[in-house]
Amino acid sequence: MRETLDKDRSTGSMWFVAKTRYFRQEIKLRDWFSDHGIESFVPTWHTDRRNDTEKPLVPNLVFVRTDKDTACSFITRSALPMRYLIDCATHRMLVVPDKAMSDFQRVFDLTTDHGGLLDKPLKLGDRVRITRGSLNGVEGNVLEFRGRTYVVVGLLGVLWAKAQVPRAWLERI
Repeated sequence: MRETLDKDRSTGSMWFVAKTRYFRQEIKLRDWFSDHGIESFVPTWHTDRRNDTEKPLVPNLVFVRTDKDTACSFITRSALPMRYLIDCATHRMLVVPDKAMSDFQRVFDLTTDHGGLLDKPLKLGDRVRITRGSLNGVEGNVLEFRGRTYVVVGLLGVLWAKAQVPRAWLERI
């Protein structure tokens, strides 16, 4: 993980975790970043099909991919209603490695294909990699619930996402 983080820092662009100052501002902040050509991510769900209202799954958090100077300038120059989370160990802005963020984003896209020919023996909590489908390459832990197999992906040890995946598509790592 340290190698990935160093690689991300060498390119200049990193994922930072921003916290909105006001309730329910995540979508507006994400849209503001998009309008300014900055990559951002807010895990959301749609409340109903007719109205298609988008709601954030994680209150007050927006993930922003940019360099550190640009990230800091958002707060000082534009007075956006946000602040960045700080890593308690390093006392620096919290950075999410690209691989962890990619896996987390992909699990929120719950459009996995179904199928698989053989069932591989896995134990609850085993660390696995998905080998087929739209989530190919995502790494997480196995969870079984009501006869279904899920891969659970964690981000920063506090956010979790799960996707149903056929057991035959999983390999233990």
